[in-house]
Amino acid sequence: MNTGLVAEAAAQMAVLPCRMQEMALRFIRELSLSGKRGVPGKNLLKYAGTAAPDDLKAMSEAIKSGCGQVDHHEW
Repeated sequence: MNTGLVAEAAAQMAVLPCRMQEMALRFIRELSLSGKRGVPGKNLLKYAGTAAPDDLKAMSEAIKSGCGQVDHHEW
């Protein structure tokens, strides 16, 4: 850990308004979680073959019909 960097960040945060300090803290928390996403594939193997064929077909068709389409009014 770079203690000088941590001290500088703390000093900068100390002069921010409370609302901005909270925003900065949320951002830092998000950064620390960013590397901890997902599950190793080997942990998911127990679910292989458990989806019903009809469900898989419906999902595949939904993906084919919906991918690449943009709803310009969505936002």
